[in-house]
Amino acid sequence: MRGVGRASAAVTLVNALPTGVGAALGIDLAATAEVVLRPTRRLHRPTFDIPGEVRTPLVEEALRAGVARFLPTATLDATLAVRSEIPVARGLKSSSAVACAVLSAVAQAAHATATPVDIARLSAEVSREVGVSATGAFDDALAGLVSGFVLTDNERATVLRQDPVEPEWMVALLVPPTSHRPSPEWLPAFRARAADGVAAVAAAREGNWWAAMERNTVLVEEVMGYDYSELRGRLRSAGAIATGVSGLGPTLAAVAPRERIDAVLEELPQARGERRRVEIGSPAAAAPGGPS
Repeated sequence: MRGVGRASAAVTLVNALPTGVGAALGIDLAATAEVVLRPTRRLHRPTFDIPGEVRTPLVEEALRAGVARFLPTATLDATLAVRSEIPVARGLKSSSAVACAVLSAVAQAAHATATPVDIARLSAEVSREVGVSATGAFDDALAGLVSGFVLTDNERATVLRQDPVEPEWMVALLVPPTSHRPSPEWLPAFRARAADGVAAVAAAREGNWWAAMERNTVLVEEVMGYDYSELRGRLRSAGAIATGVSGLGPTLAAVAPRERIDAVLEELPQARGERRRVEIGSPAAAAPGGPS
């Protein structure tokens, strides 16, 4: 049995750490997983063949959880390959994307019916289990599997709002070389600022996604110690309609109309990190082998 799964990176509109409610938008940077499952008559725990360069606690737990959920009575061995073009620990949801890709691959191999919400919920369980996310990042996982804006209650794993996105928008990214510590270490600092996070959540609930992104980033910058305010002003002057720190950073994202994206990209200082221009929208939403 063979399955292929795909999920994408995402940018943050509302960080879920302050209130438990988060919002995100998928972008066209992908993680792909391919799994081969082989039934065996041997009575032992499943053997997972995962290359060392991608074998992490998250990947192992995603594969284990997928087999347990979609093939609970099977005795089998598994071989897994994972590829990702998403920078790790930079705020672009690499962990959620990889977990969702692995889970989607197992679901396809098992011929199981699994919606994007099913996969995203299981990814959130995996992320909490291995300690890479304090909330499970249900919003990030779902944004990497569907098109458009998503707002979710991460503590209840429920979808609060979904809206389509305009095709003429693109995202410019500044991806610094530094990384951040796992979100559970930051949870107390953000929960102490829960009242400040309410405004961003309220804007997202009303569908004012770009206002939510701007309000969220002010809080994230203050807690994390980033100083992007002057740069964000220049990006808006160049044509960006919204800017913000993605996740816990250090990546800065700027959304702009397609005709202004080059001008916005030019404002991002190369000395501070890699500059990228990416399409909005999850490639997993329409990819063969993605979750059904």
